[in-house]
Amino acid sequence: MNLLEIIRFALRGLTINRMRTGLTTLGIMIGVMSVIILIAVGNGSAKQVQSSLDRLGTNSIQIRSGARGFGGGGVQSARQRNSASATKQLTIADTKALLNITDAPDIKQVSPIMNSNATCVNGSSTSAPSTFSGVWPTYFEAANTKVVKGSYFTDDDVTQGRRVAVIGNTTATELFGTDNPIGQSVRCGGIPFTIIGTTEVKGSSGFQDGDSLFIAPITAIQNSITGYVGLSSIIVEAKSSKVTDAAQTEIQTILDARHGVKNVNSRDYQTFNQASLLTTSASNSKVFTVLLGAVAAISLLVGGIGITNIMLVTVVERTREIGIRKAIGAPKRIILAQFLIEATILSLVGGLMGVLGGFIGSNFTTLGVKPVIVPMSVFLAFGVSILIGVFFGGYPASRAASLRPIEALRHE
Repeated sequence: MNLLEIIRFALRGLTINRMRTGLTTLGIMIGVMSVIILIAVGNGSAKQVQSSLDRLGTNSIQIRSGARGFGGGGVQSARQRNSASATKQLTIADTKALLNITDAPDIKQVSPIMNSNATCVNGSSTSAPSTFSGVWPTYFEAANTKVVKGSYFTDDDVTQGRRVAVIGNTTATELFGTDNPIGQSVRCGGIPFTIIGTTEVKGSSGFQDGDSLFIAPITAIQNSITGYVGLSSIIVEAKSSKVTDAAQTEIQTILDARHGVKNVNSRDYQTFNQASLLTTSASNSKVFTVLLGAVAAISLLVGGIGITNIMLVTVVERTREIGIRKAIGAPKRIILAQFLIEATILSLVGGLMGVLGGFIGSNFTTLGVKPVIVPMSVFLAFGVSILIGVFFGGYPASRAASLRPIEALRHE
């Protein structure tokens, strides 16, 4: 009996109970599909985090007030301000001190950031930008925020405290729809601002909209909305990604001296190096993806156990058939090959269906994450599904091939 005849017998055996065959195949399909989709979700999540960090650039460093936490981006509460009164807040003077080329030769530029919360109104349209900040013009380059329409505000705008602003695409759409926002006026917190530019579209990252922006001269925000309280943060751009760590050390040396810090564990500010955050994020995302893949692999293992169970039932049901075939001269290897091929066909068809389902399922956004398929996961999941068919079908096939003809013929 040649291989084609063995395959024909195997296919005929699978069609004896089509419902059972279909359900077994479904188990393998779900396992393969789960592996592909969950790894794609983990990979997509990692890429979104990396994209968020890339927005600031790998040579950016953020400094924020407070010894603990990297709190929200809004205005400080009264309690926070009162508790902070015992420590020294970040100030414009701190920002200027970081520009000292002698003390900080690896720093390219800095910008203070004063965050606030305000609702902007244009006629009947309103918008509450998630990022409402007062900054210096150097912020745009340091934070990798480009203006694509209109213009940036200038140092003279900061000096004069002019109420001009650059907004993101989401803010522009909410306030002006399809109209050109450049030159138009809006009221934010009851204060009029003139829009002079719109930023490049950044997109969203999970629940954070990178285009919900309102950026104005820091003096205009302080004069009109926040008052002259401590800064929310300072953003620093190192001269290159290679000297980011050196720049961070220079920042800490300068601020420790200005804030009277004697013990590094009692600093009243925190520095966050984008390059180190990117490395940590990549490591965490890799672990997260592996865990998701491991969880999905369990369902693939369950599918393999299902193959063993079904093939054992099949052997029992077809014991008499096996006995007849062995009685008329079918060798053990032929019986073994037939049942192995049956198990392999189940896993092969289930694997192909799972790959197709994985590609379809990865087109849908899950919890704000757009899955990104990892090609290796497709080949790995499909390959494992085939091995599962061979491995889990091995015992039932061996059991069928080992039946003694006389005992098989007596089976009812």
